[in-house]
Amino acid sequence: MLKFRSKSPKGEMNIWLTSMGLTVGLVMIIGLFSLIVVRGLHVFWPKNIATYHLKEDAKSKMGPNAVLSAIEVKKVQKKLAGAEEGPAEFQIFIGNKDVYGLPFKFLPEAEIARIEYEKDVMIVERLEYGDAILKPVELMLEDGTRIKAGSKNFIEKLHEAVEIGTDRRLDILKIEKGKIGVVSDKIANLKDDIARYHYHAKKKGTDPSEKVAKAHEKIEKLESEFATFSGEARDLHELQEKAILSYRLASGQEKSMPVAEIVEFALPNQLNFSGKVKSFAHSFWGFLSQNPREANTEGGIFPAIFGTFMMTVLMSIAVMPFGVIGAIYLREYAKQGPLVRIVRICVNNLAGVPSIVFGVFGLGFFIYVVGHGIDDFFYPWREGRPTWGTGGILWASLTLALMTLPVVIVATEEALAAVPRGVREAALACGASKWQMIQRVVLPTAAPGILTGLILAMARGAGEVAPLMLVGVVKVAPSLPVAGSWPFGMDQKFMHLGFHIYDLGFQSPDAEAAKPMVFATTFFLILLVVLLNLGAIRIRNILRKKYAAGTF
Repeated sequence: MLKFRSKSPKGEMNIWLTSMGLTVGLVMIIGLFSLIVVRGLHVFWPKNIATYHLKEDAKSKMGPNAVLSAIEVKKVQKKLAGAEEGPAEFQIFIGNKDVYGLPFKFLPEAEIARIEYEKDVMIVERLEYGDAILKPVELMLEDGTRIKAGSKNFIEKLHEAVEIGTDRRLDILKIEKGKIGVVSDKIANLKDDIARYHYHAKKKGTDPSEKVAKAHEKIEKLESEFATFSGEARDLHELQEKAILSYRLASGQEKSMPVAEIVEFALPNQLNFSGKVKSFAHSFWGFLSQNPREANTEGGIFPAIFGTFMMTVLMSIAVMPFGVIGAIYLREYAKQGPLVRIVRICVNNLAGVPSIVFGVFGLGFFIYVVGHGIDDFFYPWREGRPTWGTGGILWASLTLALMTLPVVIVATEEALAAVPRGVREAALACGASKWQMIQRVVLPTAAPGILTGLILAMARGAGEVAPLMLVGVVKVAPSLPVAGSWPFGMDQKFMHLGFHIYDLGFQSPDAEAAKPMVFATTFFLILLVVLLNLGAIRIRNILRKKYAAGTF
C-alpha cells in the first residue's frame, strides 16, 4: 500500500506573497484616496472661531494684537534634544491679510491666558485679501440708513445687501465680458480686416480706401457703443461703493469695507449641525462653480474643471480614429513579418516615453511648424501676431492624443485578435468583403475591448501636466476655451486641474493658504477622471451585452 507524505504545495508560498502584495497595494490606494477625500472635504466644513487672550508677559511682545480671533488649524508639539517633548504651539488662521500681512500665525500655548468662543464673531469671504474674521459694528445701506450690529434685523439686512452686491457684480460681469467683450472682438476683427485689405491691395496693386473707410465707420459706431457700455459698468461700480460694513477686529482696530466686496459671510459659533451641513453644501457648490481669485488660493475651480473636461474629450475624439485605424491595419491588412514586428516594438516603446518629451514634440511640431504654417498661409497680414502659432487647447489635446495613441493601438489589437475566427469565416462565407467583415462584424464585437483602451487613455491623459505646460495650459485664463464662432475657442489657452494643483502646491505665494486647496482640487480631479471613466465603462458594458458572442 502506497503512502504519501502530506506537505504544502510548492506554489503555496508564492500565492501568499502575491496576495500580500495585492493587499498592500489596495491598502496604500485606499489610504491615499481616503486622505485626499478627508482633507479635501474638510476644507468646506465650517470651523468655530476662537478668541485667544494672551498673558500679561506676552502682551508687550504682541502690542495691540494681544487678543486674536482665529480658527485653530493644528497643534504642534516641538521636539527637544533627546527626543523629549517641548512646548506646544497652535497654528491658527487669523485672516485679515490686509491688516496682519500673513493669514496664518504660530501662537505658543504657554502665552495663552484663556480661549473664548464668542457668538458674534463673523467670518467673511472677500473678493480680495482672503477671509476676514471680525465683529460687525454697523451697516450703512445705499440709501444712507444705518443699522447697528445686534439689531433684530441686522443679519437679514446684511444678507440682502450682499445679495444685491452679488447680483450687481454679475450684471457688471455681463456688461464687461458680454457687451463690452463682444464689441471689443468686433473692433479687433475690423482692424484685422483693415490690415487684410491693405495687404491684398498692396499685393494686387488695387486701392483699398473704400473698404477701409467703411470699416472705420463701423469702428466709430462700435467705439460709441463701447463708451456707452463702459459708462453703464462705471455707474454700477459706483453703486457698489455705497453700502458699507463697519467692523472691529479682536485687537480693537475699527475698519470698514464695501458690502459689494463680500462674497458670503457666516457666524460659525452660532451654527448647529444642520446649519453647518448647509454651509458645507454652499461652500462645496461655490468651489465648483466660481472662478479662482487671489493667485488661485481663493474662489473656485470651475474654469479648471471645464478645461480638463474639454481637453479630455477632444483628446479622446482625436486618439480613437487614429488608434483604431492603426490597429486595424497592423492586425488585419499588414503582412506579418520583421517590419510589422519592429513597428509593434516601437509602438510599445512609445508608451514608456516620458510625457515631457511629447510636450516638447507638440511645441515643436504642432505650434512651431503646423501653427506657424497656418498663420503664414492664411493670415500673412498679421505680421507675427500668432493665432494658431501659440499654445491652445487644440494643440494640447493633439499632443496628449499622440501620447496615449500606443495605449489605444495595443488595446485595439488585442480586442481584434480576440474576435473568434469562426465569426470572421462565417461573414466571408456569406459573401462579405474583407472590409465589410471588419466593419460590420469584427469592429462591433471588439468594441468593448477598444473602449477599454480609450478608458486607459483617458485616465492617463486627464492627469498629465508636464506636456500641457508647453502647449497651452496657463495659471489663469480670462475666458473658457469655447466660442460661438470660428475657431470656436480651439485656439485659446485654458486652465487644467492638474496644473492648478502644481501651481497651488509649488508656485503659490501663500503656501499655508494653498495647502487645503491642493487636497480639494486633487479630490475633484480624481472625481472627474472617475466620472469620465464610468461613462466609458457604461458604454462598454452595453456593447458587451449586445455582442455577447465576443470573448472578452
